[in-house]
Amino acid sequence: MSKPPATNTDQIVATKDVSTVTASGERKQRLITDVVVRPAVTHEDERGEIVEMMSQAWDFHPAPMHHVYASMIRPGKVKGWVYHKVQSDRMFSLSGFVKYVLWDTRPESPTHGLINEIYLTERNRGLLLIPPYVVHAVQNIGLVDAVFVNMPTEPYNHENPDKYRVAPESVPYSFDKGHGW
Repeated sequence: MSKPPATNTDQIVATKDVSTVTASGERKQRLITDVVVRPAVTHEDERGEIVEMMSQAWDFHPAPMHHVYASMIRPGKVKGWVYHKVQSDRMFSLSGFVKYVLWDTRPESPTHGLINEIYLTERNRGLLLIPPYVVHAVQNIGLVDAVFVNMPTEPYNHENPDKYRVAPESVPYSFDKGHGW
C-alpha cells in the first residue's frame, strides 16, 4: 500500500467541521426559547404506514385545536417570512423535504436574535411549535412537492388575520447559500 503524497495544507482554503450531533445522534443545535420539536414515529407494515401528528395526551401545547390546514410548497420555493402576535403555529411535516428557518425577534427572550434551521422530512417527521413573534419561513429542499399541516393555536380570523409579512431583506438569513459540502 502506497502512502498518499504529502500536501502543503497552508495553501488549502478549508474550515474544520463543527460537531452538530452527539454520539447518540441527538442534534446539538440550541433551540430558540419556547420552540419545541417533537419527533414523530412512523409505524409501517405490509399495508402501508401511519403517523400521529398531534394528540392532546402529549401536553404539547395547552391550546385546543381550532383550525387545521395543509399547505404545499413546490421544489426550491420558500413560504415566509411571517410572524404572529397572538397565535403559535404547530406545524407537522407530512411529505417531502423542508427546512424551517426561525428567527427570535423577542427582545425579552434569552435567545433574542438566534436563528434556527430545522429540517423535517418524510423520513424525519415531527411536530414543530413556533411561538408568537418568532419570524419564520419554510423552504422545500427536495425534488417533489412538500406538504405540511398547520394546527395554529387560534382560529383563522378572515377579517383581521394574525399574520405579519416580513421583508426578506430585513431578516439576517439567506436561503441562497450555494452548493453544500
